Amino acid sequence: MKPVGRLEVPPWSTDAAVDTLFDVLGRAGISARFVGGWVRDAVLGVTILSKEPDLAVDKSPETVMLALKAARIKVVPTGLKHGTVTAVIDGRPLELTTLRRDVETDGRHAVVAFTDDWLEDASRRDFTFNALYADLDGTLYDPFDGRIDLAEARVRFIGDPDLRIAEDRLRILRFFRFHAWYGRPPFDAAGFEACRRNAGSLRGLSGERVRKELLRLLEAPAPADTIAAMREAAILDHWLPECDGTARLRALIAREDKVDAVRRLASILTADADATVIGKRLRLSTQEALRLEVMLAAEPAIDVAAGPKAWRAQIYALGGNLYADRLLLAINAPGDWRAALAMARTWAPPELPVSGGDALKLGLKPGPKVGALIEAVERWWIDGDFAADRAACLAELEKEVRAS
Repeated sequence: MKPVGRLEVPPWSTDAAVDTLFDVLGRAGISARFVGGWVRDAVLGVTILSKEPDLAVDKSPETVMLALKAARIKVVPTGLKHGTVTAVIDGRPLELTTLRRDVETDGRHAVVAFTDDWLEDASRRDFTFNALYADLDGTLYDPFDGRIDLAEARVRFIGDPDLRIAEDRLRILRFFRFHAWYGRPPFDAAGFEACRRNAGSLRGLSGERVRKELLRLLEAPAPADTIAAMREAAILDHWLPECDGTARLRALIAREDKVDAVRRLASILTADADATVIGKRLRLSTQEALRLEVMLAAEPAIDVAAGPKAWRAQIYALGGNLYADRLLLAINAPGDWRAALAMARTWAPPELPVSGGDALKLGLKPGPKVGALIEAVERWWIDGDFAADRAACLAELEKEVRAS
């Protein structure tokens, strides 16, 4: 591949760990280049979105490991079958993958052979701007005009889109995820139609991979148009048939104070969607599934118009974060939702000043009655807007005990 330009200030230019790595590899006769996310984002001039750089090398993983070990650098064989090893420098992992070509694919996993041909490696990648490479000094290599596609906000498959998808059907979801982050209308027509044609193949993916792609897509600044296009192309038919359009998502994005993918997921679901079923299907974490269940529940209804006292009562019941979720999703609820949201973010609900132990000290025996009496005091305390102190709550508890 011939160079096509140079980054003025590569984002890795002051990275001591990277300098150490390239020095060791260079002395061993191993050529290395950055590829993928760091290069793509550097070309765009945006904050690096990838957590760590991906590096491609032109020698076998065994050769790379020997060079690193000779330099007393810790190396982990994280994926030898696919040519990947991880160097750990000053506690920081740096992943290196040998140039590859696909020998055989099954629609998700590939059998690869190693190569020293940079263009052969580039040709097996998914989208043009993910086949951008850069040397340590920022020299750029762009075999498929990825820079033009980035400038024109276009997500374009390398070569035949149907072939790329046949190699790995996850690329359908990646096409839309990258469009949400880097694209703008219209979609690349060839890529979009290929995704539509192959939408049925998504059934063979794992819930974990679909969850990861979908939530990352929903974290994009403005994903609504992309979700609408996915729905129109039947991309969501198997994994998220409960998708009900993007009207609430658009309204949510206009008012949310922080991006949250699970909340955005809730905003595109039907009112009767089953959070448990969706959680199992998408392999959501226990916490994510519980949040989704609370966000989709009909009760308690969020009464913004009732004012601060009612807000505090619901924040106490739900917790600040879940109340904020419900509030932000209550798009049409009248009232000062901004003030309610500010309270949810700043007000710390107090603890009930009395407990079951106080009831036992009054002569009650352990049992359901104790819980019922404490709940009665708690309701009284909440109705009084949490103003009653411990002495007042103890007095109310004694009153309840006498009346029971």
